[in-house]
Amino acid sequence: MSYQHELQPITAFYIFLVANFTAALFAPIQDCDETFNYWEPTHYLSHGYGLQTWEYSPDYAIRSWFYVALHAVVGSFRRLLPRPTKVAEFYFVRYSLAFLCAFCQVLLFRVISFTLNPRIGLFFLVAIVMSPGNFHASAAYLPSSFAMYMSFLGAAAFMNWRGGLKTSWGIWWFAVGGILGWPFASALCAPFMVEEAIFAMISDRERFWETMLRIGRGVIAGLLLMLGDATINAFFYHNFEVVAWNIVKYNIFSSTGGPDLYGTEPWTFYFRNLAINFNIWFVLALLSLPLFLLQKAITAKQNSFQSGLRTIVFLAPFYMWLAIFTLQPHKEERFMYPVYPFLALNAALAFHIVLSAFGSSNPKTLIGKIPARLKLLVVTSVLFLSLDLGLTRIVGIYTAYSAPLKIYEALGAGVVGEKGVGGRRDNVCFGKEWYRFPSSYFLPRDMHAKFVRSEFRGLLPGEFSEARTGFGFFGGTWLPTSGLNDRNEEDLAKYVDIRQCSFLVDTQYPENTDPLPPYEPDYIADSGNWDIVKVRFGT
Repeated sequence: MSYQHELQPITAFYIFLVANFTAALFAPIQDCDETFNYWEPTHYLSHGYGLQTWEYSPDYAIRSWFYVALHAVVGSFRRLLPRPTKVAEFYFVRYSLAFLCAFCQVLLFRVISFTLNPRIGLFFLVAIVMSPGNFHASAAYLPSSFAMYMSFLGAAAFMNWRGGLKTSWGIWWFAVGGILGWPFASALCAPFMVEEAIFAMISDRERFWETMLRIGRGVIAGLLLMLGDATINAFFYHNFEVVAWNIVKYNIFSSTGGPDLYGTEPWTFYFRNLAINFNIWFVLALLSLPLFLLQKAITAKQNSFQSGLRTIVFLAPFYMWLAIFTLQPHKEERFMYPVYPFLALNAALAFHIVLSAFGSSNPKTLIGKIPARLKLLVVTSVLFLSLDLGLTRIVGIYTAYSAPLKIYEALGAGVVGEKGVGGRRDNVCFGKEWYRFPSSYFLPRDMHAKFVRSEFRGLLPGEFSEARTGFGFFGGTWLPTSGLNDRNEEDLAKYVDIRQCSFLVDTQYPENTDPLPPYEPDYIADSGNWDIVKVRFGT
């Protein structure tokens, strides 16, 4: 069972791109944070109105306007192209993210192929494109997805020793992921930095200072980026804010409860989630280090200490990240996105080790007596099983949760020149369905999203101020807010009277025989007050 042909990077790029474009077109929005913390502020910058969460209040300032503004520029560019609509802007941003992700993925694929083995590179590609995890993360407008992109680039820089060490670039890419994306993701470079420190200590004085210079350049570049980010955020918040530090301060040192206010999960959460999203590849990732150590212990081929340590360093980020976040009470699927490149790398290396042992043709061993065709059948069956499990989940997610991206078609926001129902300044209201709202990009111009009270008792978003104060630039980003707090305490001012609603989005569960809660009646069945405009099956 040998593999001779090397998959060319350009071919790999097209495979990554097709997988990511498919996600951009079909993947539902997994997390309401994506809508309210990123799509809505982007909509505000591009169209002048949108929903505002407490994180964007100048009192807290824990979201970067630099990150949002980059996406607003991309979306606004779409308006220069034929048939511009807000829905087209939404998908144009998604396709741009999918392209960026594919570019980052193929760079790491290329480095793995020539640093480790072309077959490991191939398995790395397969582990990614076959996984529902990539379907969720590749085109998601989330800082954790952006941090994942930078993890691909940072790992590629640290792993690629051709033409000299690229420590500065590795530090830079992880810094970009941490400062513009999610600050905790910068910790993924820690094993590579430990490796640098070990080799610096055992090297001569000249190489030691070369190492210090490389690290210094990377750190200085990261600090300059942080200064640039703070400067741009100062323009929006009208106050000098280091957003990355504000995020760390809130999540670790908050006196009001921090992220635990939004729910906690048992320690098994990520194991179950990753098993669903990566099936056999997650199991292989968990086994990668034991398998590598076992291979080193029993192989007759003696490799150098340096090559063995390097492989352990490559494997370490996945275990480190999984351990740290398993210990945190508040858990969310997106928190694993930055480590997906390392999960795929670990799984690919483990699969390569397994196949190397399974492919042995030594007739003195039990495995060597198994016919080659039977071995090929077993391996192929395992890969097809993984593919089947992955596709089943992806199709299931789309068919069960795609309605929020389709239900607004009747309003006409996605069709040039076609007038939908309703008119300017109409309100589209949400009760118990507030968290499935895909963003104001799906509402026609000047149609606003509003909330009516449901059984939910946490804090809902407010609205960015549309006042033109000062220079008239984005007053909603810096004007004082009311009713926004970091304690997840309900603010009754966030609700409107249902009589102000021109449209209402709701879900009906016909099989439910229990009495409905007082604030969540069956609006769909209330034909005396509501007409059904559009129905989509699934949530």
